[in-house]
Amino acid sequence: MTDALRKFRDEARRLDRADPLGSFRGRFHTRPGTIYLDGNSLGLLSRDSAASLQKVLKSWETLGVRGWLEADPPWFTLAERLGARCAALVGAAPDEVVLSGTTTVNIHALVNTFFRPEGRRTKIVADELDFPTDVYALKSALKLRGLDPADHLVLVPSADGLTLDEGEIARRFDGTVALAFLPSVLYRSGQLLDMGFLTARAHEKGVIIGFDCSHSVGAVPHAFDEWGADFALWCSYKYLNGGPGATAFLYVNRRHFGKDPALAGWFGSAKDKQFDMSLDFEPAPSAGRWQISSPSILNAAPLIGSLSIFEEAGIEAVREKSLRMTRFLMDLVDGLLTEAPYGFSIGTPREDRRRGGHVALVHPEGLRIAEALRGRGVVPDFRPPDIVRIAPVALYNTYAEIGELVRHLRDIMATRAYERFPAERKAVS
Repeated sequence: MTDALRKFRDEARRLDRADPLGSFRGRFHTRPGTIYLDGNSLGLLSRDSAASLQKVLKSWETLGVRGWLEADPPWFTLAERLGARCAALVGAAPDEVVLSGTTTVNIHALVNTFFRPEGRRTKIVADELDFPTDVYALKSALKLRGLDPADHLVLVPSADGLTLDEGEIARRFDGTVALAFLPSVLYRSGQLLDMGFLTARAHEKGVIIGFDCSHSVGAVPHAFDEWGADFALWCSYKYLNGGPGATAFLYVNRRHFGKDPALAGWFGSAKDKQFDMSLDFEPAPSAGRWQISSPSILNAAPLIGSLSIFEEAGIEAVREKSLRMTRFLMDLVDGLLTEAPYGFSIGTPREDRRRGGHVALVHPEGLRIAEALRGRGVVPDFRPPDIVRIAPVALYNTYAEIGELVRHLRDIMATRAYERFPAERKAVS
């Protein structure tokens, strides 16, 4: 072990001993011999979530259909209850957030509600680094209105293929734009966009703006109401640790509560009217009106426990540790992995205010390096063309694990161990 690596190892031990969130690691199912650094893709199962899922299963077993009103908590209002709890993480009022659907379904529901092309305003602004499902949904919304995405979808370019310039995005807000829909954090590089700035600039130009916050909620505090964002949505299986395919969330600013949802469904009804079974839709007087179908209670159940952990830890404390961990990782990379034979660079902004919860390590052999790490019990993920994403999660990762990651990377590169792995991507990477 080099002197530099030993120094960082000692620093990691000091940081772990002083970590105010260290006790939360024991609340999660971590596997001995595995360093899990893929929480920005799928968060780990907590003991709290396992318990809340078991409780819901027991309610189903003992109550059957009566669980809709008699379970604890009642299933009939679970979406609103969980929405109100999640609202505290995003700076919203309790009735502005509801658990509903999936990320892409929520994109369709909200974009088609708020995109109202009229006169010269027929365009949607997004960006060329966006997660593909967002762009697919935006193109679909345009086609539904007979508009050609080639002419009406403005994808703001990136100068470096990794990051976006908020000023350049804002310059695209003009009299031809009806809607802007942008990510909070870029899924490859981890850049955190200035949502407050973008919202202000959009509204100055008369543009409605929404955000996909799937890569930020649970790692970064938000202030939707303070910023005045029109709408937002996010998944719950990444930093919120809700489980694979867990039900998503959506936010609608209360000034829009009078709008009719573009995709109406019976669970968007006012609760006291829903079982009247009227063929005339009477929507809920809240973000709940954008629900469509009956909520998946089993998919939502783990969030009952997961949100309890966030309520105990506090999102500000989570953010503080997340920033400290990603900064520690970048310092290690700068000191130990940039020179030959290692050759890594960092694709994530260095400034705290511009960084989400993960770090993008850039290397031409990124795919095979990620596979080599998995072969050693270290779990990152890979995003084309050359990014190994590392997400040290504040609630269950340690600084010592970051040090071990870097030790493995040095050995993989020094011995060229990555060359033993195929260069073809698996179905899921």
